[in-house]
Amino acid sequence: MGSLKVTLCAGAALTAALAPIAPAYAADGAGVSVSPSSPAPGGDVELRVPDCTERTAVAVSAAFVSDVRLTVAEKDGVLVGAASVRSGMEAGAYAVRVTCGGDDRRGTVHVGEHRRPAAPASPVAPVDAGGGGSARLAAADGEEARSEAPGTAHTVTGLVLAGIAAVAVALRGVRSRSRGTD
Repeated sequence: MGSLKVTLCAGAALTAALAPIAPAYAADGAGVSVSPSSPAPGGDVELRVPDCTERTAVAVSAAFVSDVRLTVAEKDGVLVGAASVRSGMEAGAYAVRVTCGGDDRRGTVHVGEHRRPAAPASPVAPVDAGGGGSARLAAADGEEARSEAPGTAHTVTGLVLAGIAAVAVALRGVRSRSRGTD
């Protein structure tokens, strides 16, 4: 009986800890859920419509870049789709309409304020990263780069590594055949 209590307490603690991580859904009575409920202009949202008799539907809203095609999710039979909010949208509530069979489902997407990034998304100035492997070629003394062929030590090292790789592949093939899997 003691382990059952520990299991139940651990499950309750895990549920309480993960509850704030769950996405926020906004549903307005008729069953159109929008997640996140308050996207910023230019953001993406997921739409969900449960209990629809059709296998596909189209969601329409002035807030979306284009009409959204909804399809049935395999795991729970709910119609799902993804939409992008227009980047120039002003903050406010916008209606979402989904025609499901013979009836319309309605919902609302609440577009939030446009958030500007704190820092530029890409570098604005070149980075002094050095010459790397070409530094010898750009040397100021005018001396040409010399290329030398690999010596005996390099050749022996390469042959030993190739032999080890061949043995590893052969052993793996023997093991997989002995287990009956290819």
